[in-house]
Amino acid sequence: MAVIEREFQVTYRHRVYFTRDVFSPTNPLLKELLTQREPERCHQALVTLDEALGTARPGLARQIEDYFARFASALKLACPPLLIEGGERAKNSFFHVTQVHSCIERYGLCRHSYVIAIGGGAHLDVVGLAAATAHRGMRLVRIPTTTLAQDDSGVGVKNGINAFGKKNFIGVFAPPFAVINDAEFLLSLPPRDKRAGYVEALKVALIRDRAFFEELEQHAKRLRAFEPEAMAWLIRRSAELHVHHIATSGDPFELGSARPLDFGHWAAHKLEELSEYNLRHGEAVAIGVALDTLYSQAAGLLAPAAATRVLRLLERLGFTLFADELLHRDAAGQYLLLGGLREFREHLGGELTITLLAELGQGVEVHQMNPAWVLEAIQELVRRQRQAGPVEAAHAL
Repeated sequence: MAVIEREFQVTYRHRVYFTRDVFSPTNPLLKELLTQREPERCHQALVTLDEALGTARPGLARQIEDYFARFASALKLACPPLLIEGGERAKNSFFHVTQVHSCIERYGLCRHSYVIAIGGGAHLDVVGLAAATAHRGMRLVRIPTTTLAQDDSGVGVKNGINAFGKKNFIGVFAPPFAVINDAEFLLSLPPRDKRAGYVEALKVALIRDRAFFEELEQHAKRLRAFEPEAMAWLIRRSAELHVHHIATSGDPFELGSARPLDFGHWAAHKLEELSEYNLRHGEAVAIGVALDTLYSQAAGLLAPAAATRVLRLLERLGFTLFADELLHRDAAGQYLLLGGLREFREHLGGELTITLLAELGQGVEVHQMNPAWVLEAIQELVRRQRQAGPVEAAHAL
């Protein structure tokens, strides 16, 4: 037998910019970013726009067109901004991926052109998958417009859509050319969407940075009131921790089975599916974090006082730690949520690896989960919900 074997490395540069009014004619950031490699060329771009955002800000599409017209010698808009359905439902088929592919082909964009995706996490996932697979990879600029996308999903390197009833079953790892976090997009969000990203910040604090967790406790009241400065601080620190993990973990494309940034997500992904995605990702992650925190306590890893602090902070930030889907069962009486463990194991590559808490700010990996302890954690969330009462629970939503 003969074999040829060589090792090679590919270097990626991951950049997240923070700005305001990215499409203001006085803000040169986007123009400079798109032209910095080849300043003498006119660079073509396809802009996609989350449909809900386009409806909420009817002047945005025109503002984008005006921005490109302002820098017409350097930038060319392939066509008017392409409105694409947002939200998790957009990820449930290949339709919108094909829609973006079709525009890339129709307008003659090449691998040196840009795809600029503006919207929430689901929109970025769909368009990111299209950009990563057209011409075997195009330059993608993400402009996340929700707290969750700005502090977590939008600054990551994953793109994907759902299939076979499983979240993100089809996807690729492809770092974006750049991410631009524009704080102005957050101001008009409804409270439910402003809050959603808080849990991803709390998640990364719990597994990586105790000081950040304690700062979140200190600023919980300001965050619950959605004070812009507090939100900006949370987003920047959370994004920093997520990007640092991607750059330094040694496994940015998750070739192994460990996935610490998905603390609380095995249950969250299943809850989203069981709710037919009526439960938002951030809301589901809050329940998943609460569940795995209680499990960490039951397993003797986390002190009860620390677990109580986690649950109280989630509630102080405005999250409800219960959903009816926790109690859904199949015909044999088995809790459907437990199927999330099997699906998570398959998605990881065959070995179940769940991140739990050894203490605040320190995650620990386990390879087995005791179903009895999971059910015990569920029952504790049921008890907390009953104690909270319908008024407080409804207020949290």
